[in-house]
Amino acid sequence: MNRRNILLGGVAAVGLGGWYMTSNRSANTVAFPDAPLPGAANAQTTSGDVDTSSIPDMVSGNPDATVEVIEYASFTCPHCATFHTGAYKKLKAEYIDTGKIKFVYREVYFDRFGLWASLIARCGGEDKFFGIADLIYADQAGWTRAGDPAAIVGELRKIGRLAGLDNDTLEACLQDGDRAQALVAWYQENAEEDGIDSTPSFLINGKKFSNMNYETMKETIDAALAG
Repeated sequence: MNRRNILLGGVAAVGLGGWYMTSNRSANTVAFPDAPLPGAANAQTTSGDVDTSSIPDMVSGNPDATVEVIEYASFTCPHCATFHTGAYKKLKAEYIDTGKIKFVYREVYFDRFGLWASLIARCGGEDKFFGIADLIYADQAGWTRAGDPAAIVGELRKIGRLAGLDNDTLEACLQDGDRAQALVAWYQENAEEDGIDSTPSFLINGKKFSNMNYETMKETIDAALAG
């Protein structure tokens, strides 16, 4: 899902703890309404204004592995959902669960709904993140098309509850505007540093790759493991 502008512009605050970024959308983007929710306040910020030190990378696999794979992905990106419901399962079985690689997932925010999904995924902490992310991607076609913003966030709440989070915890996560702002700034810093301009993108031991099939990824990782 290519973007000419990769969310390095302004941020507008909306209700339910959500923030959305302005960007040029391609034909492959899931279409969403961009109007703020009733009563939402507007604000502007840049990544340099926000402390992002509280935002951790989400890591699985072997933290001491010689090969590190970083994925940049958006919860509202159809290509990312395809990867996570297909190739990622093979990657997890062959390389992550076996401890051959360190896998890092970094969110990309093309819209406020992807940010809301991220707030839900991170709501259970690092232990629950990847399981919730799997649920979000598996039902992407459902929750992204649920209707208006309130309906969409309602579907995300259902996913959170399915993962064992209670209503009070979910509401606290969704209403945490400071954390939402920090996540956007964190994303901006990472994307600028690594030159991310499409999703999914991968860094394999620091070398950037765009979306690839599993066999190509496997060959690249095996070459890195061989040194």
